[in-house]
Amino acid sequence: MDDEPTSTDLPFTVKNPEVLAGNIARFIEEGGRVLAAYLKPREEGNPPPELSGHLTDMIKTLTAVYEYWTADPARLLQAQSYLYAGYVNLWTSSLARMLGEAVPPAVVPKPTDKRFGAAEWERNQLFDFVKQAYLITTGWAELLVTNAHGLDEKTRHKAAFYVRQIASALSPTNFILTNPELLRETLATDGDNLVRGMHMLAEDIQAGKGTLKIRHSEPGRFELGVDVASTPGKVVHQNDLCQLIQYAPATDKVLKRPLLIVPPWINKFYILDLNPQKSFIKWCVEQGHTVFVVSWVNPGPKQARKDFSHYMRQGIFESLDVIGDITGSDSVNTVGYCVGGTLLTVALAYAAAKGDKRIRSATLFATQVDFTHAGDLKVFVDEEQIASLEKQMGVRGYLEGQNMAVAFNMLRPDDLIWPYVISNYFMGKHPSAFDLLSWNADTTRMPAANHAFYLRNCYLDNRLARGEMIIDGELLDLKKIKVPIYNLATRDDHIAPPRSVAYGSSFFGGKVKFVLAGSGHIAGVINPPARNKYQYWTGKRPRGDTYDAWLERAELHPGSWWDHWQGWIEDLSKSRTKPPPMGSKKHKPTEDAPGSYVRVKS
Repeated sequence: MDDEPTSTDLPFTVKNPEVLAGNIARFIEEGGRVLAAYLKPREEGNPPPELSGHLTDMIKTLTAVYEYWTADPARLLQAQSYLYAGYVNLWTSSLARMLGEAVPPAVVPKPTDKRFGAAEWERNQLFDFVKQAYLITTGWAELLVTNAHGLDEKTRHKAAFYVRQIASALSPTNFILTNPELLRETLATDGDNLVRGMHMLAEDIQAGKGTLKIRHSEPGRFELGVDVASTPGKVVHQNDLCQLIQYAPATDKVLKRPLLIVPPWINKFYILDLNPQKSFIKWCVEQGHTVFVVSWVNPGPKQARKDFSHYMRQGIFESLDVIGDITGSDSVNTVGYCVGGTLLTVALAYAAAKGDKRIRSATLFATQVDFTHAGDLKVFVDEEQIASLEKQMGVRGYLEGQNMAVAFNMLRPDDLIWPYVISNYFMGKHPSAFDLLSWNADTTRMPAANHAFYLRNCYLDNRLARGEMIIDGELLDLKKIKVPIYNLATRDDHIAPPRSVAYGSSFFGGKVKFVLAGSGHIAGVINPPARNKYQYWTGKRPRGDTYDAWLERAELHPGSWWDHWQGWIEDLSKSRTKPPPMGSKKHKPTEDAPGSYVRVKS
């Protein structure tokens, strides 16, 4: 019989009652530290931004779904029948299994669902029943949203997002008594795991200044300039928004046209220089590029009124001036990553309007210029939510980096939230040292004016693609951008969906090479050839909203797209010369890379 005891079934018994009782007391004591960490900033008059606006929007959205199904008795009966049919099937199969019959389960997890990997979820009938009941219920909730055809698309999109959040939070894997792995660990350690976990929870709430800052990697493990961001270079320019880093050459001859990289300001630039094996910056230097990188300041109240025009002028155009002075070159290749690519696109359109021809090519990594298909981040963007956010930012002059981290984590709760809640705070295990997740936890703040401008003009009103964005008095027109564009999307991107990036290819006035990389927003970009990992697709330039059709006809290539990009760059200009000096008389190096701005913590 399937449910006979095996070595994987649990004797759920308490071995040391006295030790367990003592640990429960310590667990309660640590709970007091959690409460104190939560209350401290509020008692000191410095409460963290609350999520009441998002909760209000969630209730409003899900109420609309509820009202749709209950407005019509026939529709309500249909909704109930969906759920009842699933439960009846589960009950029938469970009874048959109890009688010793070999029956298939009523429902199984998706192949990508990693939560139910323990053997007890199948072998132990109680845990299997709980798992299937959960899957049936959450599947039913998702179906109600999908079939609420009377609601507008935006409301259904938001409802689907909120249902996923609730479903992830209520998973039986997130509770001790319904998770066999947690129950096993708790009984095996006499509750010591819970004491360790509660201690870490208090530390992480304290680190989050009154909100939970989930640790994804062991804090303090990676030192900037040593373990990460270690490619040799110098800071050659600085203003109140950014530092410009010039990297030391690694070849006797370099491409005559230097390379300027514009990273997003919502993260720190060293995602492109994580370690020597995965560093895009180091690899570019080794290919003969003279690489300059913008390192954005971690803004405070001083930058509150800095908007897109300031970031464009002080970040991009000042950097072009410096690069020209150091290298003597009147032309530059550029790279923009994520929102850094959006800013670069704005700069290209502005330069076209002004007749500035210094930028001769642009590479866009996972960049959106049209936000019609911007994905789940649009859930957080409507007039009411932006107004609430602007009010919050108006108090400090910026948005805390933790707020952005929470939003991005919510896009993948089953990967970035709940596994760490279980491992850290229930299992009491410290996360392993991982440079990527350490970078992810190194958050930056958003200046109020710039963040509000970005949300309103891009996500809410889509003014850049519509030709309605005005920067420094100039009406921007993407069709006037004639420089060659290498437009890279990543197939599993949850921040800049590939459909959105592909659609953006339609708006430029010059030649566009659209390339699709395997994996997601980070791994799809940071994929050095030496790893021989993932794949990429090439094809003709997408015209209009035709991503699915493009993918069907695209040519598949194994491995990294980096060499393909290098070939594209060299086809534009292969001329090489001696490496320029590090800095100049006017722009003398002031400190070693990665500079001081990147070291400022939120």
